[in-house]
Amino acid sequence: MRRIGVVVNPIAGMGGRVGLKGTDNKVEEARRRGAEPRAPDRAVQALEHMRQQGVEVELLAYGGVMGADECREAGYEPEVVGHPGDEDTSREDTREAVRQFVLNDVDLVLFVGGDGTAVDVAETLDELETDTPMLGVPAGVKVYSSVFAVTPRAAGRLAVSFDRTATREVNDIDEDAFRGGDVNTELKAIRPVPVGEDLQSSKQIGGGTVEQLAEAVAYDCTDEHETTFVLGPGSTLDAVKTELGFDGAPLGVDVWRDGELLAHDATESDILANLGEQNTIIVSPIGGQGFIFGRGNPQISPAVIRQSDVEVVASRKKIDDIGVLRVDTGDPELDEDLRGWQRVRVGKFERRLLKVV
Repeated sequence: MRRIGVVVNPIAGMGGRVGLKGTDNKVEEARRRGAEPRAPDRAVQALEHMRQQGVEVELLAYGGVMGADECREAGYEPEVVGHPGDEDTSREDTREAVRQFVLNDVDLVLFVGGDGTAVDVAETLDELETDTPMLGVPAGVKVYSSVFAVTPRAAGRLAVSFDRTATREVNDIDEDAFRGGDVNTELKAIRPVPVGEDLQSSKQIGGGTVEQLAEAVAYDCTDEHETTFVLGPGSTLDAVKTELGFDGAPLGVDVWRDGELLAHDATESDILANLGEQNTIIVSPIGGQGFIFGRGNPQISPAVIRQSDVEVVASRKKIDDIGVLRVDTGDPELDEDLRGWQRVRVGKFERRLLKVV
């Protein structure tokens, strides 16, 4: 019987929809902006799907919102190996949970969070000199590491079905620099991870020239009067924003209509407040992963997507590299609606069909 240790970072991803691009050292600010926890719900999704596989497992969990509560909500009764030291959980709580899992001989550490949580888990496993594998349920804003499953459901399935592991990278970025528009990644660890089709790749940073594509997309935007454009993050959209004549948030979301920048580095509430009768979201997939929603742009929430058309733009090279598009909005019904074939603009006139999976 497989023994799985479950630890949840309950504040992971809180800063995303309120425009903070991460929660490191920004929890109180996120709460002031009205942020709500998303990691617990994503943990329950993963665990419920694990339970649906019909495989008998033993779950060990850290107490309260750091794992035990979510296990019980999903229908499990876990063995609780410790409790957070304070009402406000900390990185040290995550590390202590991992120590207890290893002491109790788990076969896998299943964690819920983002890259910061992945670093805490990986570094603790390294310190303990164990080859215990780790697997992430994606819940953070920035998910640059390749130790995560592509969705919570995929994590639940992979946790009970894998039969081998391979070493993958744990990366993190400087969040302060990230908020300022710079992506400075650092390799933090290399750890064994369950192998499966639903494991995400590391993000590609930059790459490729997109000037002609950006010029064509911007031209069409200026021709669409009374349409509100929600312009996502990334280098491709940054080039579009430059063509439209403004300095956008390269790693944030901007809202533009009829030559006017309505919201810069917008939060979810900013976007919703500026939507009109006709709205179009323009996004570019994350290189190496293919996500168009659910990584790096949680401000473009299900509420925004449901009121908008979606246009995907990308360089030919990026499309060739990723092969498929992915969505992980946190709303399973919306994810299902978005699945299928999507036209992706790759040039001035050229479009390709790519499947959303």
